Amino acid sequence: MTDTRDNPLSLEAARKLDALDPIAPFRDQFCLPGVEQDPEIYFVGNSLGLMPKITADFVHRELEQWQTLGVRGHFEGEFPWLPYHEFLADEMGKLVGGGAHEVVVMNGLTVNLHMMMATFYKPTKRRKKIMIERHAFPSDSYAVSSRLQMSGLDPEENLIVLEPDEGELFSSAHVCDTIRQHADTLAMVILPGVQYYTGQVLAMKEITAAAREHGIVVGLDLAHAVGNVELALHDWDVDFAVWCTYKYLNSGPGAVAGCFIHERHALDTELKRLAGWWGQDKATRFEMKDRFKPIPTAEGWQLSNPPILAMAAVRASLGVFGAAGGMRPLREKSLKLTGLFADLLEDRLDDAVKIITPSDALHRGCQLSLEIAGGDGRSIYHALEKSGVRTDWREPNVIRAAPVPLYNSFEEVWRFVDRLSKLI
Repeated sequence: MTDTRDNPLSLEAARKLDALDPIAPFRDQFCLPGVEQDPEIYFVGNSLGLMPKITADFVHRELEQWQTLGVRGHFEGEFPWLPYHEFLADEMGKLVGGGAHEVVVMNGLTVNLHMMMATFYKPTKRRKKIMIERHAFPSDSYAVSSRLQMSGLDPEENLIVLEPDEGELFSSAHVCDTIRQHADTLAMVILPGVQYYTGQVLAMKEITAAAREHGIVVGLDLAHAVGNVELALHDWDVDFAVWCTYKYLNSGPGAVAGCFIHERHALDTELKRLAGWWGQDKATRFEMKDRFKPIPTAEGWQLSNPPILAMAAVRASLGVFGAAGGMRPLREKSLKLTGLFADLLEDRLDDAVKIITPSDALHRGCQLSLEIAGGDGRSIYHALEKSGVRTDWREPNVIRAAPVPLYNSFEEVWRFVDRLSKLI
């Protein structure tokens, strides 16, 4: 192919897009793996996001507080530890489309999922089944099956597995029709915002409406959605959602997770829950009363005082998102990145690579999932790594590649496809 400025798929065209990109300066705010002169092409932010350079300062500041103040750090300083989780609520709420009173940063994703099911899964003789999708992330499957077992129910009989209807994908109509078909026996629907294997963005608003129409509780796993696509959990009337913060939210390996609880539930202090002292009414928390009186927000589901050093990393990352203007400009760039990515693959590797992520831009996030013709994906994946390209492998034959708008460039997308085409 001739590399000219008139060719929208040329290297020069990709560089021009970078030059005009208002998000491009944020790349310099991240630590890029590899040598400074030749960093890796890091397309695996869907597995572990890169570290913002300010994170070390945020964590070190809390270490200094601990060093100089000791226990007084709970009450003194610019960001005292006692209310530290509150400093995260506003920005996190903006990212998921919820109020500060509807979100809380705590625990890990699967712990939060168990806690939400403990409150919201209320099986009756007639309605006791839970729906998840085929190829759900294993931890979700384990959690849901164990919840059924702990309720004295057989997962084989009470787990409804939603099958894809478009290859590996789920159409909105099919999901909603399946919910209506099982409405008489369904107690809860738990689906992803973005399906981790295919990268498909599910129609969360429509799916929630279909379930809520029949009084079915809706929970979302947003591990691959938060920081990736625009969300409006409050307006969509989602009952609860859980997510991790170490992928697109760039908060470090095993970072503290997040949880959304719609205000119609969060404000209800009579709801049964797994209780702990950090969810106790703040005015009486240190009176050590025997009777649990939950905080009338999502905070009422907290168990223990939070890990401040880990939360400092979350606060640092949320600051970067705030400085970038939130999700709208990031989503706009993301669609352009994956659009160029898909066009380049079609132009240069149409017969050798199949994109299983939806071609409809609104139903894909940062990630494109690629099947290599001939079943030779694993060797190609390893060859990409040796060439300085970091992606993610999923059995049986999928390479997941995620150009993240905060720190990936259009030139990197071009270079990825160029290297992939030479390897194939």
